[in-house]
Amino acid sequence: MDGFKLMVAPIQGITERAFRYFHDRIYGNGSGDVVYFTPFIRMERGEVRQRDLRELTASENAGMNLIPQIIFRNVDEFITLANTVRDAGYRSLDLNMGCPFIPQVRKGRGAGLIGKTDILESIADVMRSMSDMKFSIKMRLGVESADEWRSSAGVINKMPLEHVVLHARTAVQQYRGELNYDEAKAFVSEIDHPVVFNGDIDTPEKIDYIREIFEGIGGVMIGRGLLRRPSMMAEWLSGEEWSVGRRRESVIELHDSILAHYESALTGGEKQILSKIQPIWEYFGTDFDRKYVKRILKAGNMNNYKTAVRNLSI
Repeated sequence: MDGFKLMVAPIQGITERAFRYFHDRIYGNGSGDVVYFTPFIRMERGEVRQRDLRELTASENAGMNLIPQIIFRNVDEFITLANTVRDAGYRSLDLNMGCPFIPQVRKGRGAGLIGKTDILESIADVMRSMSDMKFSIKMRLGVESADEWRSSAGVINKMPLEHVVLHARTAVQQYRGELNYDEAKAFVSEIDHPVVFNGDIDTPEKIDYIREIFEGIGGVMIGRGLLRRPSMMAEWLSGEEWSVGRRRESVIELHDSILAHYESALTGGEKQILSKIQPIWEYFGTDFDRKYVKRILKAGNMNNYKTAVRNLSI
């Protein structure tokens, strides 16, 4: 692929260890061609959140091409989280500067860090002192304005980064509205590190489109588009578009594997399992008749849920 990278975007509550593990084996055969990221690891009441630590150290992560992601608001939080990741045996770390959710942005985390050059300068110094670690950033164009990234371009260029992932929207847009391709092109030309494009990639052909319009782009990161079409990267790598029937069969296989994991790993009963597995169908249901998907989403117990899944037309 000439250094072109395929990356799976971290999505809270969805792309956790079970999804990553089984997606990698069903669609990638453990080849390592795809890079996965953990949903962000963060501080809570002055300590690293325990559920994040469990995800970080899970046995399912072994042997995967996996990069932990952290979200922080100052140098102290960065150092604590970076050391936690390093102590867990990882040597790559991704910095979240793109989370658009208001509670995080208001506290200066995620996209709230864009433009805070004093903090970023200090972070860059710490990065350079951690010579055994590799770093990357996932960010947006800005919080309210698409040109806010420009004030931080200089310090980002001085950071020792493997790549920078750009979601070509502002934080206030969340995941809606038009992508700003013009500003994204300016970003690619101004940033010295390899840039990976993120946003609205929903077909294998869209990957080729991004490569065509962004000269020298370093890769793509796909989130919700991949959840709606989990085979997308496998299709692109093979150069073969899968039939709808084949895509449906593989989605069912992925779902069944994740469900079996939850049933064996979760101890809170079927309500806890349903709370974990049902939201996935907002994405997985794309290639199925919506009326059957609604039955899955409305199922109030495990028996009705499994019946609704079996009734999906394949």
